[in-house]
Amino acid sequence: MLGFLIRLLPFWVREPLLIAVGSVLGVRIMYLAVHDHDRVAAVLGVVFLVFTAVRIHAVVRALRARRNPSPAASADGAAVDAVAPAQVATGPRPAPDTPEKDHNAWGQAVAAVAVFGALGAALWVAPHVMPSDVSTPQPASCSGGAHEELPKVYKQTPQPVTGEELCKALNQPDLATLLGTPGETATTASATNNTAPLTDGKVAQPEAEVAFDTYSVTVSATYNELSIDQYVKLMKFGDEQDIKTLAALGRPAVLSSAHTMKFEINLGSGGSGGPVEQGPLARTLSVALDRNDRGGYCEITVWSKSGALPDDGVLLDIAGQVIARIPERPVR
Repeated sequence: MLGFLIRLLPFWVREPLLIAVGSVLGVRIMYLAVHDHDRVAAVLGVVFLVFTAVRIHAVVRALRARRNPSPAASADGAAVDAVAPAQVATGPRPAPDTPEKDHNAWGQAVAAVAVFGALGAALWVAPHVMPSDVSTPQPASCSGGAHEELPKVYKQTPQPVTGEELCKALNQPDLATLLGTPGETATTASATNNTAPLTDGKVAQPEAEVAFDTYSVTVSATYNELSIDQYVKLMKFGDEQDIKTLAALGRPAVLSSAHTMKFEINLGSGGSGGPVEQGPLARTLSVALDRNDRGGYCEITVWSKSGALPDDGVLLDIAGQVIARIPERPVR
């Protein structure tokens, strides 16, 4: 349909139009091909430029034909004069034929080129001034614990942090940069207001998790009576590895590693899953909830499906952001 409408246009409108569109698209596609090193785009750009060159050649030939009328036309004019000599002798010599109006061809051509040149310039500039594409993935926002009713133990615990607050403290714009993957955005962010396992709901343990393509980061706060020193002793009886005590933000802390659990769930007709297996290694930083280590701790854990782990300094940097937003445990 578009091709049919273009063919209906006068020659001196249609050809400048095709030249303007072809040149703008050809140059733009070639620019993108060079910028992105795309061979397919380069071939497409060459096709547009060749098409434009053919149209320019057609316009040049038409202009030359207008300036230099064909000899056949001149011969026909001489024959007509010979047929009627009497008119030349007896009457006044007729004025030379007035050339047919040019239909303002040049004006139409210039107007077409100007209009579509402006459109081409708008297409060229638009990507630089328009907002980014709405299809660009946006970082995940915290969810899951915002409207969750808090267990009773949270009301009995002095100044407890909630899972939503932990998630907001963790899900900062520079988290991916701290992890060494600045080009990634958070794919999921969630929060829960749990209680610690095996405590019959008597110990508050809010949690939050933020996941990227490369790493997943989990933060939790456990409001029990266990000091970091006591926690280290328990670690030595467990499967924790590479245990290292240190001070973080002026508080007792410990670094440790442990394997995650890996299991599969089959959603087929049987509904069965595979056995629980040992997953990749995770690195955890546990920091006391107060400077005097009177009990309770905050844990930041990082792991990846590939098993790769960032440096321990990354955990300390993340802890600096998270723990600063957790109120210190008051004196009991």
